[in-house]
Amino acid sequence: MSLLDSVVRRARTTLHRAAPGLGRRARRAVSPWRRSLSLRVVSITLLVSSLLVAAFGYFVAKQITAGLVVAKRQAAVRQVSSGAGTVTQQLAALSGAQDPQLAASVRDVVVNLYSVPTRAGTYEVKLVPDSRIDVAPYGGPAADQTRIEVPAALRDTVSRKGALAYQFTTANPDGQGRRPYLAVGEHVDVGWGVFNLYYLFPLDDEVAAANLVRNTTIIAGLALVLLLALMAAIVARMVVTPVRAAARTAQRLSAGLLHERMEVRGEDDLARLAASFNQMASNLQNQIVRLEELSRLQRRFTSDVSHELRTPLTTVRMAADMLYAGRDEFPPAAARSSELLADELDRFEALLTDLLEISRFDAGFAVLDAEAVDLVPIVQRVAAGFAVLAERLHAPVQLHTPDGPVIAEVDPRRVERVLRNLIGNAIEHGEHRPVEVHLAADDRTVAIAVRDHGIGLRPGEEKLVFNRFWRADPSRARQTGGTGLGLSISLEDARLHGGWLEAWGAPGQGSQFRLTVPARAGDRIVSSPLPLVPPDADVSPAPLALPAGPATGTLDDGTPSLDPDADPLTAGSTRGGGDE
Repeated sequence: MSLLDSVVRRARTTLHRAAPGLGRRARRAVSPWRRSLSLRVVSITLLVSSLLVAAFGYFVAKQITAGLVVAKRQAAVRQVSSGAGTVTQQLAALSGAQDPQLAASVRDVVVNLYSVPTRAGTYEVKLVPDSRIDVAPYGGPAADQTRIEVPAALRDTVSRKGALAYQFTTANPDGQGRRPYLAVGEHVDVGWGVFNLYYLFPLDDEVAAANLVRNTTIIAGLALVLLLALMAAIVARMVVTPVRAAARTAQRLSAGLLHERMEVRGEDDLARLAASFNQMASNLQNQIVRLEELSRLQRRFTSDVSHELRTPLTTVRMAADMLYAGRDEFPPAAARSSELLADELDRFEALLTDLLEISRFDAGFAVLDAEAVDLVPIVQRVAAGFAVLAERLHAPVQLHTPDGPVIAEVDPRRVERVLRNLIGNAIEHGEHRPVEVHLAADDRTVAIAVRDHGIGLRPGEEKLVFNRFWRADPSRARQTGGTGLGLSISLEDARLHGGWLEAWGAPGQGSQFRLTVPARAGDRIVSSPLPLVPPDADVSPAPLALPAGPATGTLDDGTPSLDPDADPLTAGSTRGGGDE
């Protein structure tokens, strides 16, 4: 029993090891079928036409063979009936079974039967007298009588029923091997006695004709199937080629090459399809160009307005500072107004700064000034900057950093800005609970995770968290005076580093943001040293994957295309578009 168990375990292990290889081979074998429309059309045409041609050929061959057999049988029956008349005519003249001329007459009758021309072809004859007649059966002057084999069933039918009967059999009357024969027998009554007359008609000609029909049908069927497959391949190519051209053109259009068009040939349906496709592409190009122009004007307007507001804002700031400095001499209401004016001017300046930063990202002018820095002091410095706010909201910031330095090639100003947004949001939405900041690194990446234990994220809000000016709860009182652009800018900063900005959140479980950047500028990241879902979370909904940056690739012909393997950026948070 142990030997059997060992064999079973080895077989199971072998199957488990071979299963991945078999699966890969199966996928490689199925891949051409799934990817090629022409292959499917030709294969289905071959299969269906092969079945139809095979069925038709079988039916035709069977009908022709049956016709040949029927014709042979009818001719044989006529020949036997004629021979029976000859036997009756020549033997009826004898006096009886004791006539001394009986044996000679039997031989003469058989010889005469061999000499009769017939449409049934060649044949063998055997005349067998009744058991009461004392004369030997005769099978012809040149044939050995023992070679003419009459089937026992045919002999019984002819003898008992006294009627004409036939049977298909095999025989070897000439010593050249057993071949198919048609055996026909008839009961002949000559008046004074009974004889059984048997004919054996060889079916060599019919077999040869049937083989010829079968071979001809097979060859013609194969030729027809190949011709149909060729026609299907030609038709499929005529249809698939424009479709492939449309697919390539659509890929180029999706990659931003809006001038690409299909070539229109002829006036058929495919030509009309190409013309309609080109018209659609032209309309899309015009619409996209118009929208791009509007977007460009909007970005330029935002940038110009932001710059133009700097001068009057500076003047207003100077006046507000003077009022704020002398607020002690004002009545209480005026003093309070000067304080509100100063606060709102601070927020206005922050908004202008964020708008200018967003306009630089939109225009593609943002530049990464990467340098090798230690991220531990940056994290500590940002956390220390929120000490007063954290103490007021009873949400202390708890740092978890390595003992040694964490060196990475990053833009420290942008990383610090991302951390200010994440930690500020965590304190703001932390529901008076501690905020945890984790810093970790591996050989290729560095990650910073900011965890809060606030209200969490409602279903569907993860798709909106990085939108500009979006807030999860518009009625919520703010403590930090954010502009609504902080997370949007943080997202662009992460993309500029070639990194990920990911977020997780669940109702009642709080949220966690994770920033992952490459340790060396320009490297591609594939994993993060910190988990996205906190270990203490009870609910782990799947994060929303968003692209982390403009990762691109190329098509087969060198056309730029979106990279399907681009790193994901997962969005989901308890807060809106930014709080810095």
